Amino acid sequence: MFRYRRQKRSFRQNIRLAILLCTTAGFVNASGFLGFFILTTNLTGHAVLLAVKLTEGDFRAVRMIGLWLLLFLSGAFFCSLYVLMAGRDKRHSYTIPIIIEIVIFYFVGYFGHTFDHTTVKTEYFAGSLLFAMGMQNALVSVISGAVVRTTHLTGMFTDLGVDLSAALLKYPRKDALLQKKIVLRLVIILFFLTGGILGGFAFIKFQYHSFYIAIGILLTAICYDFFRVNSRRIISRLNKK
Repeated sequence: MFRYRRQKRSFRQNIRLAILLCTTAGFVNASGFLGFFILTTNLTGHAVLLAVKLTEGDFRAVRMIGLWLLLFLSGAFFCSLYVLMAGRDKRHSYTIPIIIEIVIFYFVGYFGHTFDHTTVKTEYFAGSLLFAMGMQNALVSVISGAVVRTTHLTGMFTDLGVDLSAALLKYPRKDALLQKKIVLRLVIILFFLTGGILGGFAFIKFQYHSFYIAIGILLTAICYDFFRVNSRRIISRLNKK
């Protein structure tokens, strides 16, 4: 799922990547909104809110929202920098960012009950989730060559509309590449929404401990490649014998 980059990736690998990490993004967005009343993957809304608060002269809110935007950007920056410095083809170049993301979710799940609506606590918790989502979006974008995006749907709905119009004009001629693009975009949208629904129900039942479920999804993503690759090596060695 993570081992191959850009042109080396298959359609199935991108589908698996979208299923697991789009589910995680939707889950965290819904749980984060219910827990801290902040959307943790939607920067467009935060940018608009920043503009509104500027016109109202609410500079405390401006500072906080500006910090959130900066943290999302910082997450994307540091993740991309690490992957480029470590090497795109190195296995640990993707595991370290995901482990950092897991640590952040554990921090939020363990200390989330201390949230008291103060500015400082809101900055800590919401900001840490925005940083994690910036990391995840950058990681997936680098791995897939910007084919898969996990933390927002505006671009996905736009691209899906463009692809559907192209498919309609080409009908009944079949375009395999275009069909794969449409399927991938539908999977991204579907599993982001699925993650959101699961995150909402999980938070209602488990409160802040619901973020441990997001950790479980990320661990599944990490373990998938490890066990798949090692099982293939074992089978290959047995066949040679």
